[in-house]
Amino acid sequence: MLGAFARAFRTPDLRRKLLFTIGIMVVFRAGSFLPTPGVSYPNVQICIDRTADNDLLGLVNLFSGGALLQLSVFSLGIMPYITASIIIQLLRVVIPKFEELHKEGQAGTAKLTQYTRYLTIGLAVLQSTTIITFARSGNLFQGCTVDVIPDDSWITLLIMVITMTAGTGLIMWLGELITERGVGNGMSLLIFTSIAASFPGAMWSIAGGAGGIGKFLAVMGIIVLVIALVVFVEQSQRRVPVQYAKRMVGRRMYGGSSTYIPIKINMAGVIPVIFASSLLAVPTLIAQFGDPTAGWVQWITRYVAAPEAPLHIGIYVLLIIFFCYFYTAITFNPDEVADNMKKYGGFIPGIRAGRPTAEYLDYVITRITAPGSIYLALVALIPTIAFIVLDVGSNIPFGGASILIVVGVGLETVKQIESQLQQRHYEGFLR
Repeated sequence: MLGAFARAFRTPDLRRKLLFTIGIMVVFRAGSFLPTPGVSYPNVQICIDRTADNDLLGLVNLFSGGALLQLSVFSLGIMPYITASIIIQLLRVVIPKFEELHKEGQAGTAKLTQYTRYLTIGLAVLQSTTIITFARSGNLFQGCTVDVIPDDSWITLLIMVITMTAGTGLIMWLGELITERGVGNGMSLLIFTSIAASFPGAMWSIAGGAGGIGKFLAVMGIIVLVIALVVFVEQSQRRVPVQYAKRMVGRRMYGGSSTYIPIKINMAGVIPVIFASSLLAVPTLIAQFGDPTAGWVQWITRYVAAPEAPLHIGIYVLLIIFFCYFYTAITFNPDEVADNMKKYGGFIPGIRAGRPTAEYLDYVITRITAPGSIYLALVALIPTIAFIVLDVGSNIPFGGASILIVVGVGLETVKQIESQLQQRHYEGFLR
């Protein structure tokens, strides 16, 4: 991997792309520390030092690289775009027009991307309003009595909403710039930057805590083991062989080749973990508006909201497994794959084309998703359980979602850099 980066920096074109990408990342991180107009930055720092992270907003804070609790211009981070992308993808099942646009190719994809941008801005307005409301009521920093928004006039609040929404729009533009003029995967690299930016501070807090260097080395060992497991499984795939029959088109013979359909063990990626975390946050949100002394509020706080509670872990695992099957069924359509194979004269050896092929692919997907969902649940839980046992805190940003994203984006970026290197250094048959 390091060799690929070294060769890339020796290639002028790739070096410009890498430096451009790094520059955009620096701008993205700088915006995470720029306070929103109307926010008292010193008071925000006081509240962050006095209170622990809010479990409800922990996922959004993770994807914003800590900018959410800073109430900065980029406080919403990339989360509105992620949510909008998932909603548009799910609406393909409900709205036939979206499915038609998806099948139209590049023009239809561009239209869906435009819809995603509009929805992102709408969600940014909604989320910024919610965060500002939480900050004014004191629920964002529970236990902190310092006023983080000294002037709560409607003009100031409107400027804050517009600023945070504009920050989300700017993040979308920066991600698209990386995709077009950088190394690609712009949105994914911005998410990678946000999560990776939290790692040094968290590791420093562990090393400087009560456990010292011993717990620091133990945590590093756990992280290395989980990363090795993620790399091994993410690179694994079930290859379904496909044979294309020969056919005459005019005077030319086409087909007769053999290929395969690569089916990953974890086709859903990190989406099931995000869905499960979001649903588990709903009872906590409801409990925050109730009486803290009420029995049902205390029960939710003790058994559902607490990450170390057995009921919380059990529900978390079941939700991850359910969303693994749900999201895989949406993203991989066996009937569509079977129809495309039949259209171009392809077939799976030993399986008839058409409906039998779709049933076979559905059988393979169902079987392979079972270990994939269990793997995803283990990766999501191993860091949390290990950190609870080591008593280094359960809110540090080394959960399964963060490790899956960092490793997945890292692997994909290295693959893209290597493919571009091969294009520029391919010598062919003649030298």
